[in-house]
Amino acid sequence: MARAESLKILTEEFPPYNYTESGKITGFSTEVVRAVLKEVKMEGEFQSMPWARAYETAQSADSVLIYSMGRTPQREKLFKWVGVVAPTQHYLYSLPQRKLVFDQLEQAKAFQIGTVNEDVGEQFLITQGFVKGKNLQSSVKYELNYEKLKLGRVDLWIIPEMVATYLARKAGDDPAKTLARSYAVRELDGDGLYMAFGIHTPDALVERLSKGLATIKNNGTYDALKKKWL
Repeated sequence: MARAESLKILTEEFPPYNYTESGKITGFSTEVVRAVLKEVKMEGEFQSMPWARAYETAQSADSVLIYSMGRTPQREKLFKWVGVVAPTQHYLYSLPQRKLVFDQLEQAKAFQIGTVNEDVGEQFLITQGFVKGKNLQSSVKYELNYEKLKLGRVDLWIIPEMVATYLARKAGDDPAKTLARSYAVRELDGDGLYMAFGIHTPDALVERLSKGLATIKNNGTYDALKKKWL
């Protein structure tokens, strides 16, 4: 029997979208990507690594897939976009007792914000005039920022809602008691998180996966996964 074509696939620890459990990469986005691969009859060699490294590798390589990535103007021409794998809503979160609510992002500049190195939230804040080491505290893990927020080491945390709630629950907390939305970062929501290839990837491969993704959205597979995870 002929061996199915194999694809190198990169992601990060970003639960519940993608994360490692008992040595296996799982999560909502991961299951969507696996369903697409099954649809197009390809195998996937999944690897999880810090985001900045995954981003750099996929961008410069040929035919390496990266997933759960925000699609922003500054990233638009650096990748070939396959399609949306998961919905997302970004917020700046604070501790409820701090009562921090902003009607303009500019107001957040007076505070310390927990970010993840090169992730979409950090990149966006930098374009808005925020500065690493001044009002942005960059880290390599999302859960470290939740800890920093609880300990008062940062005032705010930029993160998609689904991830924030998941990490709070995982830490044994009730998200309603530890997290308050200070500001909705609508510019980051777009239509969700994507899977994409670097620009050196053949268009035929991008198209093949794009069609596979459309198929699982039309045949009910995607909705079934959404019900399971969200």
